[in-house]
Amino acid sequence: MAEEKKNKNQVNIELPEEVAEGIYSNLAIISHSQSEFVVDFIRLVPNVPKAKVKSRVILTPQHAKRLMAALQDNVVKFEKQYGPITMTKQNPMPPMNFTPTAQA
Repeated sequence: MAEEKKNKNQVNIELPEEVAEGIYSNLAIISHSQSEFVVDFIRLVPNVPKAKVKSRVILTPQHAKRLMAALQDNVVKFEKQYGPITMTKQNPMPPMNFTPTAQA
C-alpha cells in the first residue's frame, strides 16, 4: 500500500536536449499583476543597442514566492561551499558600451 502511494506522488520530468542546453541571460526584468509574476530573461550584447528577451517565465504568486525561497536556499548553500558572492554597485541597467579588457 505504501508502495502504491509513493508511485502515485511521483512525477517524471522530461528535459528535452534543446532545453537542457540552457539560455544565457545577463539581465532579468520582473513585473507582476494581481494574479501572476512575469520574469523576462534578456541577453545584452556588447555594443548592440537592442536586446532581445530570450525566455519568459510566467508564475503564480505562490510559485514566485517558492522560487524566491529556493534561490535563497541555494545561494546560502553556494556561499557555504565557495565563499561569499560579492555584489558590485552598478546601475539598474548594465552599460551598453562594454569595454574589452583583452584582445583575441
